[in-house]
Amino acid sequence: MIKISAKTVGELRSKTLAPIMECKKALIEANGKLSKAEEILRIKLGKKILNISNRNAKDGVIAIYISEKVGSLVEINCETDFVAKNNEFIKFSKKIAKLITENTPINLDQLNNLKIKNNLLTVDEKCKELISRIGENIKIRRFKLFKTNNNLISYLHDNKIGVIVEYNGDNESAVKDVAMHIAAMKPIALSSDQIPKKIIEKEYSLAVLKAQQLGKSINLNTKIIDNFMQKFFKEVSLLNQIFIKNNKQTIEKMLKLNKITIKSFSIFVLGEDL
Repeated sequence: MIKISAKTVGELRSKTLAPIMECKKALIEANGKLSKAEEILRIKLGKKILNISNRNAKDGVIAIYISEKVGSLVEINCETDFVAKNNEFIKFSKKIAKLITENTPINLDQLNNLKIKNNLLTVDEKCKELISRIGENIKIRRFKLFKTNNNLISYLHDNKIGVIVEYNGDNESAVKDVAMHIAAMKPIALSSDQIPKKIIEKEYSLAVLKAQQLGKSINLNTKIIDNFMQKFFKEVSLLNQIFIKNNKQTIEKMLKLNKITIKSFSIFVLGEDL
């Protein structure tokens, strides 16, 4: 059998990012020829990554990074809770959140082509390296970038729910409470007039169906539908929600008492709608 030096294995590994043993096997198969071994590995690893990347990835983490007036939320998926708790995976996720904040990409394509700091790899290449070594599908699903003249604050719950709040005001502690409230109650809009039209139409159809099932008169049906929709608006719009730390206050009232204005917010729940 041909003798393969550690230096040659290291050189092949630096070029292909493949595991050491895979590099050694490829060099043996290529009779020690580096270029041929590189070709062998790229074919093998390409097939492996392609197969893995077609698998479902519904676990993972939410990561957040804020630097003054710029901040980001990112969801990065893997296949199992075991990998989601892996230190290397978590560190990678934090690096990606920081990279988004520092480089402000406008979409996933731009993000995937960014170079990771202190690394020659792009984000896409680093994902493929992790897939190859860890053996699970890993993908960046989505991110939300905040770039503002207002203040930003965040809340992260168990790496599974992430919130960023954009606001004006001086009471940071009160805004942190609002961020925690958002994580718990999951509003879909700041106010009722900001709820997406499609969601309102869907809820209205449900309200009509419910009223019809009750078999009441037209006038009563109208009242039932109206009550149903008003209840819905209070449940899903942040300003109308009852504050979880004080059931005698709405979020709107709590904010006024603390002289805070919420400009916007975003919440990512891991695996939502997957």
